[in-house]
Amino acid sequence: MNFRLSKSNLRSLFYLLIFFGIFACARVGMPEGGDYDETPPVFLGSDPAPNATRYGKNKIALTFDEYLALEKPSETVIITPPQKKAPIIKAVGKKITVELRDSLIANTTYTFDFTNGIVDNNEKNALEGFTFAFSTGDVLDSLVISGLLLNAEDLEPLANVMVGIHSDLSDTAFTALPFLRTSQTNEIGQFKIRNVAPGTYRLYALQDANRDFKFDQPGEAIAFCDSLIVPSFEAAMRQDTIWKDSLTVDTIREIAYTRFLPDDVLMLMFKEHFPQQYLSKTERLDSAQLTWTFNESLQEMPEVRLLMPEAPADWYVSELSADSKTLTYWLRDSLLYLRDTIKVETVYFAHDTLHEYIPQIDTLNFMVKKSKNQQPTATTLRISVSPEGTMEVYDTLRITFATPVDQFDRRDVRILQKVDTLWETRDFPLVQDSLNPRIWYVNQAWKYGDVFRIQIDSAKIHDIYGKGNDSVRTEVKIRLEKEYAHLFMQITGNATQGFGELLNSSQKVVKKAPLNNGEIAFYDVKPGQYYVRYIEDANGNGVWDTGLYAERRQAEQVYYYPTSIDLKAFMELEQSWNVSEVPLFKQKPLEIVKNKPKEKQQKSRNEERKNKSKTNSNANSSSSNRSSSGSISSGLSRMGL
Repeated sequence: MNFRLSKSNLRSLFYLLIFFGIFACARVGMPEGGDYDETPPVFLGSDPAPNATRYGKNKIALTFDEYLALEKPSETVIITPPQKKAPIIKAVGKKITVELRDSLIANTTYTFDFTNGIVDNNEKNALEGFTFAFSTGDVLDSLVISGLLLNAEDLEPLANVMVGIHSDLSDTAFTALPFLRTSQTNEIGQFKIRNVAPGTYRLYALQDANRDFKFDQPGEAIAFCDSLIVPSFEAAMRQDTIWKDSLTVDTIREIAYTRFLPDDVLMLMFKEHFPQQYLSKTERLDSAQLTWTFNESLQEMPEVRLLMPEAPADWYVSELSADSKTLTYWLRDSLLYLRDTIKVETVYFAHDTLHEYIPQIDTLNFMVKKSKNQQPTATTLRISVSPEGTMEVYDTLRITFATPVDQFDRRDVRILQKVDTLWETRDFPLVQDSLNPRIWYVNQAWKYGDVFRIQIDSAKIHDIYGKGNDSVRTEVKIRLEKEYAHLFMQITGNATQGFGELLNSSQKVVKKAPLNNGEIAFYDVKPGQYYVRYIEDANGNGVWDTGLYAERRQAEQVYYYPTSIDLKAFMELEQSWNVSEVPLFKQKPLEIVKNKPKEKQQKSRNEERKNKSKTNSNANSSSSNRSSSGSISSGLSRMGL
């Protein structure tokens, strides 16, 4: 009897211990600490009060509900009217203070746009779009001008660009006077100029290089609105949808609000073509080459004179790069390229400080940088033929010599065509490049599927240093027609003369074709996904031209076909395109827009913490249950139960 009671008591005690053990284990997964702060600072009050009138002090103080910081105030805080002297802006504790160092203007509304610069001190939650205003007069101006700024050349939204207005309607106001009121474009190019007084204005955008709020630097990108801006407002209604859940609409309400006009101004920004040509550097990377590099394409070739006694008359071969910016002189004579220093006098055209394009006279010393390059090191003349292997039907076959050639006989280059199983000689003309004498082109229109062989026997061609070539033998096959697609775009909607460009996903121009009888034809396109851009070529020069403010001339208009085009092999696709049907700011396909609108899907760290805690709790619970189960079995076994 005593034994049974003892055993029963022991069993009760054992179960009691298990109960407390499980309870203790269940507490291990409980999260520690409070929730993360995920809300931005809340504005509580200010001195002066928001929209105060007759305020005459040069200092304002804004109070918020938590400790905060102000990120890059010189960039994120926009004060209008613009300030000549930089204001003193500080964030201390829960307050932001702004001290204006310019004298206040009478009867003027001051606006402080903090964009996204105000953040809480710990978690950096931004108070987006916070603005504050007061007036030094009896009236607080309240009209708003808003719109969108795009790059004129590629319709890309432009962020962080100054937009401003002038009440002085003369053309010189933009270049001589600071803006009356300003704003700044947001991350997707939208702008909103607040607290504008009734009146008539001109609207501009400016990438202000020297922060003087006017267009006085040639390199500054600009935009200007052709029409005058008269701000106004009207009563309007908008719909507000209340949802029961993510799929079910509860109520659609109409809410009255004040609509400020204009709210859809589209501005196209460009940088004027401002050639400021100068000689940027000279080099002698190889003993036999003297190189001039200019910042702009050369319009006229420089004159050079060798400064040495008894200088040979024909002492160089000149070569100009494809972009016409780099000029190379190949030294012919070993008596020259073996010298440590070559001195030349050169006359070239460049712009002076007054932007006059005048001849410059300069004496240049060219010294060899490395002793191992005292003479051309290659023992033979290297020749390359491109392309190799498969060749596009629209490509040009090119023969390039590593150094300038002294004697070249067209018959030394043999071109053979494969006909059935035999090779037949073809007498295709060779044309020397007009800028680079080391490059020759095979002047021939190719046919689909043809196969050619290019042969040059060894020692047939010699360069100016007497080196002969190694033998060359390569084959190329023209791609078959069935491997290509053809695209025909029928253009309507005020399109006059212009040209189209076929772009790949990197916005690189793959094909270019003129508008001919209302159609742009892109032949022989490799299969893939493409985009089409159309440019109104007002002057017919075949390139996109920027604008010129002095003549009130906008940049040439650019349009984008609003969707991608998928071309497949052996396809002929005809597509109609009214270039004016879709608003300009909606035309560029979103997948190739670089400055895309950012989706505001901020992750809740509190939710992450809860999920993580729940996962850990389940893992701990599972582990505890396994441990408890094992302990119970073991204990009961030992007790014989």
